[in-house]
Amino acid sequence: MKKVLFYMVGKYVNAASFFSKSYATKLALFLFTKPRKGQITRSQGEFLDTAFKEELKYVDYHIMTYRWLGNKPTVLLAHGWESNAARWQPIIQNLKPKGFNIVALDAPAHGNSGSDFFDAFLYSEFINVVAKRFHAEIIIGHSVGGMASVISQHNHKLEQVKKLILIGSPSEYKGLLERYTNMLGYNQRIKIQLNSIIIERFGQEPSSVSTAKYLKNIKSQGLIIHDEEDDVIPYNDALLVKDSFNNASFISTKGLGHSYNNPKVTDYINEFIET
Repeated sequence: MKKVLFYMVGKYVNAASFFSKSYATKLALFLFTKPRKGQITRSQGEFLDTAFKEELKYVDYHIMTYRWLGNKPTVLLAHGWESNAARWQPIIQNLKPKGFNIVALDAPAHGNSGSDFFDAFLYSEFINVVAKRFHAEIIIGHSVGGMASVISQHNHKLEQVKKLILIGSPSEYKGLLERYTNMLGYNQRIKIQLNSIIIERFGQEPSSVSTAKYLKNIKSQGLIIHDEEDDVIPYNDALLVKDSFNNASFISTKGLGHSYNNPKVTDYINEFIET
């Protein structure tokens, strides 16, 4: 059913491009940056109500944060696309009794944070604001939350961040864009114009944004966890990241898919941050 829907949307956008390339491309960008999910459910809200909540700001956007207090170093948790801070519940419930100070945030256009759209560049600024406010020493990012965390460190170089954990994270922004355009079956007119409008709107050439490239100059100690059967972010992305992140350990898993909410992953994280 989902494949049929994607096919129909792609056909509509392609057809529209012959009448108005500008309209079709803006629609394609809207679909690329507008999450369909990621709002907080009732059960997730009940868990997040156990935290101290604080709203921060970046420019005109509000950033919702959730804190579980402890006397050990601060761990900052950055979730992925169409998710929210509650996705970290298993890891939070594991780290909290150990005394870590834990902070999670909702990404742009997700959960209780602001913005009508999502992109990794805006998310990276959210992460920087939160990391500075709570003096995060460890950052854990899942999926595009990992990419945004790396972009944040690349741009702001916070020396306080001693450890960086990337779980199922992409390497190349261009790859994310290509997988999206291929999934929708967009024609070449849309692909070329979409590349141009991203440069215009975000000031970045998609091919220049690379987790792997940025990690070459990041001094934090790293841990990379990626599943061979991840059906969202290809395993090869992890290999690119591994080859560039010189101060990192690499753990390859199998059969976990893209969620990584698994006791094995929690154990790997525990071992890494407590050593």
